[in-house]
Amino acid sequence: MKLVLLSGGSGKRLWPLSNDARSKQFLKVLENEDLEMESMVQRVWGQIKAAGLDQSTLIATSSKQVEILQNQLGPVPIIAEPERRDTFPAIALAASYLYSLKGVSLDETVCILPVDPYVEDHFFEKIKELEQVLENTDAGIALMGVTPTYPSSKYGYIIPEKTSTANGVMRAAGFTEKPTEERAEELMAEQALWNCGVFAFKLGYMIDKLFQSKIPVQYEELNKKYSQLPKISFDYEVVEKEKHIAVLPYEGCWKDLGTWNTLTENMGVQQIGEGRISEDCDNTHLINELDIPVTVIGLSNAVVAVSPDGILVSDKSASPRVKDMVAPDQQPMYEERSWGWYRVLDYTKYEQEEEVLTRRICLWEGKCLSYQKHCQRSTTLNIVSGEGVLVFNDEVFDIKSGDVFTIPSHVYYGIKADSDVEFIEVQKGSVLQEDDIIEMYSTWEEVEAHCSARKIPS
Repeated sequence: MKLVLLSGGSGKRLWPLSNDARSKQFLKVLENEDLEMESMVQRVWGQIKAAGLDQSTLIATSSKQVEILQNQLGPVPIIAEPERRDTFPAIALAASYLYSLKGVSLDETVCILPVDPYVEDHFFEKIKELEQVLENTDAGIALMGVTPTYPSSKYGYIIPEKTSTANGVMRAAGFTEKPTEERAEELMAEQALWNCGVFAFKLGYMIDKLFQSKIPVQYEELNKKYSQLPKISFDYEVVEKEKHIAVLPYEGCWKDLGTWNTLTENMGVQQIGEGRISEDCDNTHLINELDIPVTVIGLSNAVVAVSPDGILVSDKSASPRVKDMVAPDQQPMYEERSWGWYRVLDYTKYEQEEEVLTRRICLWEGKCLSYQKHCQRSTTLNIVSGEGVLVFNDEVFDIKSGDVFTIPSHVYYGIKADSDVEFIEVQKGSVLQEDDIIEMYSTWEEVEAHCSARKIPS
């Protein structure tokens, strides 16, 4: 069996901590057995390893999330989508990868599951049973279902037939994706199950679907034509149209921590970050990523979340509505990269059409920023802490706390951290764009070779 974890989405219901660069599964808000904070993806990956499934698992994610995934999980196998296009295109790309690049047999079972379910460890032991479900039935797809706890419009509902096999496997009589709450109540009365977001099928099943839809089955070709794929979920495109679906009931705990009210129920702590909550606050949580203390007084059943992206103060039951209130084009103010992280401190556009962007940047020990130049902006670096090396227009400088460097436009520079280096970066120019970068070298070894006539500490 091959497992494919789908890691996508922007998680706007968990704004302001989640954004397009840091989706909900990367937020370190769950407390593990060692009382350390971990993210949803770290928790799930640990459970997969405990079940002995990590060697047969890969993760499908958008290209924007590759670096943060590797930061949190290490060198895990990743399929990077060229752009975000919902679950059907992501699963199609994963199937073509397994088929054309990895040579996986068409008879191999492929199990798709989300990267962020909140489940008990034995959930992944149950996953292993899906392979036998496909072997022992004529089903094209096998699903896992759990008994609903309330009528939700966020999930898919599986209507099982009344009869079941000895091991509890049932046929699906119907499948409804994200009904209204009124319809969800009716489905619960019919003993419908929540779809856990798990889909198992033979690889050949999905490859046949691609052939029928005239979608390339070769990975490289599909990758190039990815933007032409329909932007639709696997549930709508495949599951609702499939006539032969097997359902494996799951009796344990299953939760989707996609909203503040459900996430805070499972955090384990009431407060993360600077601040205080008064004693008369009942069932109120504070999550603060800034260095400014936040005080919450006399506010019950609420969530207060603070990040560089903004501040949320909400009644917990109303918190899912934040998705509809967040600006759709808001740029992330915090990002994790393979070399470290940055936080936007300020952005100002002056009347003279000059833009100024100020960021706090941490470059981790042993990491480097590529040897690059900017054409539209100058850059000033104020070293706050740590030690390292700056190569500036082919000149070499040791850097330490208190050093300040101004780099004009069209001048190459790069930095290597001998210890964690934090600095304040001020960009000034007529236009500040992410793609205003011309890179000469991406590795420090190349920079050393370029400046071989000068001594660069290693």
